[in-house]
Amino acid sequence: MANIAVQPIILNDVALTVAADNYEAHVSEVSFTPSSSTVNWKGLTPASVFSFGTSSTWTATLAYAQDWSTTNSLSRYLFENEGKSVTMTFKPKKPATGTAPTWTATVIVAPGSIGGAVDTVATASVTLGVQGKPALATA
Repeated sequence: MANIAVQPIILNDVALTVAADNYEAHVSEVSFTPSSSTVNWKGLTPASVFSFGTSSTWTATLAYAQDWSTTNSLSRYLFENEGKSVTMTFKPKKPATGTAPTWTATVIVAPGSIGGAVDTVATASVTLGVQGKPALATA
């Protein structure tokens, strides 16, 4: 068995583009999440039991500060482009050694919430559908 080295990433300096605009200053979280399930079928004999894994479906979650004053803010972009399919690219900071991963996906835009609680920054979180799965590239 091989010993595999690990190089964890820290998310404190990322690049995030949605369509052609950079939004890394707007977000505090970016995550792509897969979801899959198992389909089971049982027949009327003890040996007649089958399980099948399904293909994953993916979502992209963005947590962000609401900004309704800036014309091209992420809040306004999501609100004004609901239902459109656009390219989203997410790239964490390059590690001290090795290469920086970049994930690119086609996401379906959905708006986030408006408003929030007193004496706090108005934030929102939105989960966008992903067409297919994110593509991974290293540079």
